This record gives sequence, structure tokens and C-alpha cells, in this order.
Amino acid sequence: MEENLKNMEQPVETQNLASPTDAVQSVDSVDSVPSVSPASPAPLKRYPWYYVKRFDRYIIKHFLGTFFFAILLLFAIVVMFDINEKLDAVLTAPWKATVFQYFMNFLPFVLSQFSPLFTFISVIFFTSRLADRSEIIAMLSNGISFHRLTLPYLFSASVIALGSYLLAAYIIPPANVERIAYTNKWVKNKEVIYGDNIQLQVRPGVMAYMARYDNTTRSGFRFSLEEFDGNTLKSRLTAETIKYDSVGLWTVKQYTIRTFKGMKETMTQGAQMDTLLNIDPRDFLISKNDEQTMTSPELKKYINKQKARGVANIKNFEIEYERRIAMTAAAFILTIIGLSLSSRKVRGGIGLNIGLGLLLSFSYILFMTVTSTFAVSGYTSPRVAMWIPNFVYIIIAAVLYYKASR
Repeated sequence: MEENLKNMEQPVETQNLASPTDAVQSVDSVDSVPSVSPASPAPLKRYPWYYVKRFDRYIIKHFLGTFFFAILLLFAIVVMFDINEKLDAVLTAPWKATVFQYFMNFLPFVLSQFSPLFTFISVIFFTSRLADRSEIIAMLSNGISFHRLTLPYLFSASVIALGSYLLAAYIIPPANVERIAYTNKWVKNKEVIYGDNIQLQVRPGVMAYMARYDNTTRSGFRFSLEEFDGNTLKSRLTAETIKYDSVGLWTVKQYTIRTFKGMKETMTQGAQMDTLLNIDPRDFLISKNDEQTMTSPELKKYINKQKARGVANIKNFEIEYERRIAMTAAAFILTIIGLSLSSRKVRGGIGLNIGLGLLLSFSYILFMTVTSTFAVSGYTSPRVAMWIPNFVYIIIAAVLYYKASR
């Protein structure tokens, strides 16, 4: 009995429940009642920029920021030197024409011409700073491969390449019309206003000839128009003068038309006659830098038209057309070279990388200028001449990239 009383005096063991949640879980386990979870929140909308990693945004922002900052510095230097060179024109011309007609159209032209150079310098400068602060080493040590590191550089290069092509192909040519008009009026007139011994094909089998054409009066002298059927002359129109009125419309004065049918000849004379000819003075009066005033579609159409007429002096137009396309590849090539050269930390600091970058970028531009003379001389086609530097530097870029990625 005493033992029973002792057992009754001992405290009854109870289960320690840490929290009400634990109690609910205990009841669930005993009664096998399924738990009801709260409704999950709706998934957040993900924008494309969300999937870009932080280091991608970091590289793209600093790459493009360095590029545009370098371009602004270039603009300041170019404006100062250009004003010094054209000081007489700047002091003579109205300031509105100088600012809005010349400089506002001249700066985009400079941007298009030097974008490959400053793309390369931006890559060298920015990447050398990353390497000097050991940031690239930190990225690689965290599992980012060198090939993955290249992607934001290529994205930035594609932005620059696309912008440069749109500028060169569509935006700058209309601006060059205003810029060249300003320089012709206030600096030095380089417009061609007359031509001698002009001969061109109007259409297949029809040849036109003028002894002289003066664009100030829009008049040509000693004009002839001959139509052939194979090697046989069918008709010949001669006139003392011919005047250009509008697109394709010409007026011949003191003309004679001779028509040949076998051994028979018919002659018609008159004082004046209007005729439609598929000829424009721009087809044979080609001024310096005319190719820079045409958009790429206009340039392609003009080249095909002049080739069909047998015009020989269109090499500059073909070179300009191919150059606009070839320069877009330069942004990618020089970006890869710049990344490969400056991704390693060097003992001499970033000065050595910047110096080497300037040397390679200037050599690229010089190489492209030299190869363009091959096309002018007829040694190669304009397309091959413009792509020779790209092919050479693609090989250099591949070798440097392979060594840098190891």
C-alpha cells in the first residue's frame, strides 16, 4: 500500500509543446488531418533585364559609359582643331550656319569615322582597370569562365556596331549634304560644275555624247544620241545645244535626226524639241565626297545604274558602300583583341595596355586606308579590299583570345 501511495505522489510526465504550431502538427499526426497551406503568391513578372547577371550589367554599363565619355572628349578636341583650321570661315559665316549647318552635322560624321578606334580604347582602358583591381581574377575564381565573361563585351560591341551602321547608312548621308554645302560656300568649293567629252549609255543600245556640259547654265554643247541594233546604226540625233529642265527632261535645240533603214536614209531637222532621257547631271558630274551624301540603298542603286551605263569612275562609291558594312565587324574584332590583351594584370600597369591598344587600333585604320587604294588601282574588288583588314585582324583576335582563355 505504501508503494502505491508513493507512485501516486510522483508527477505525471506531459509532452512539452514548444509552440501552437507544434501543437497543430501533433494533432495532425494523431488524427491524420491534412494540413492546409496558405495560398502561394502569384509569380513575379520577369523582364529580360532580370535574367542578366549583375556582373553583366556592371561590364555593359562601364563599357558603354567609357565609350561615350571618350567620344565626348574627342568631340571637344575635334571642335577646337576644326575651328582653328577653318577660322576664316567661322568668322565670316553666320553663327547659326556654323553651329547648326556645319558642326551639328559634322560631329555625327566624326563619331562614325572613329567609333572602331574608341571602341578599342574603351575596352583596353576599362578592362585594364578591372584587371589592375583584381576584379577579373575574382570573377574567374567564382566559377565564371572566360567565355562567359566575353558575352557582355560582345553585347556592348553589338550595340556600338548597330548604332555605327545606322549612322553611316541612313543618318549621316543627309547630314553630309548640309555639311558639304557649308564647306563649298564658306571654306572651299569642291563641287564639279562642268565636264568635257562625256559619253555614257542611256539604255542598252543607246549611247549619248556631249562635248561639254556646264551645270551653272544646265546646258550641254555638241550633243549626239545614237541608237544601235547590234552593230548596226539605226538612228542618230545631233544638236548644237541641249538643256536640262528637270528629272529626265531635256530640251535639244537646232537638232537633226537621221534614220537609217538599209540603204535608205531619212533626215529630220528642227529648231527645238523636248525629249525624255534617263540621264541626270549627277550621273556624269561626280564631285569629291559625293558618295558620302547617299544612304546605303541610294548608293547601291546608283552603283548598279552607273555600271549598266558603263561609267568607270565609281570606285569611290563602291568602296564607301563596302566600308560601311566592313566597319560594323570592326567593333567585334577590336573588342575581342582589347579584352584578350588587357584581361591579365601586368606589372607596368594599364599604361602599357593603352599604348598597345592605340598602336593596334591606328594600324587597323591605316591598314584599311591602304587596302582601299588597291581597289582604286584595280588590283582587287572594293569588297575584298575593305575586308582584307578584317580577315587579318580576325586571325590576330583568334590567337590572342585562345591564349587569354587558357
